[in-house]
Amino acid sequence: MKVYIVSLAAGILVGIIYALIQVRSPAPPAVALLGLLGMLIGEQIVPPVKRMLAGEPVTVAWFRSECVPKITGNPPPTLAAAEASAPLGTQGKEGQQ
Repeated sequence: MKVYIVSLAAGILVGIIYALIQVRSPAPPAVALLGLLGMLIGEQIVPPVKRMLAGEPVTVAWFRSECVPKITGNPPPTLAAAEASAPLGTQGKEGQQ
């Protein structure tokens, strides 16, 4: 229930901002989509900052596995998918010696 109340409050706040900058609601599709993209990107600024403040490294691999799926909506790659996309001849080499 708390999520719905927060969502409603955020919607009211956005409505007030729209009224102040004189944007009719609903916003034109391009404006609305850019706003949603900005919200998704803005949400993903916090985890790297928290990680840096904790003294942990922020690597490209970490960003791709933790943040990019949340922005794009695509699930993070699994081990099976990574093996399936590996070039032929590289699969199963760790067991052969």
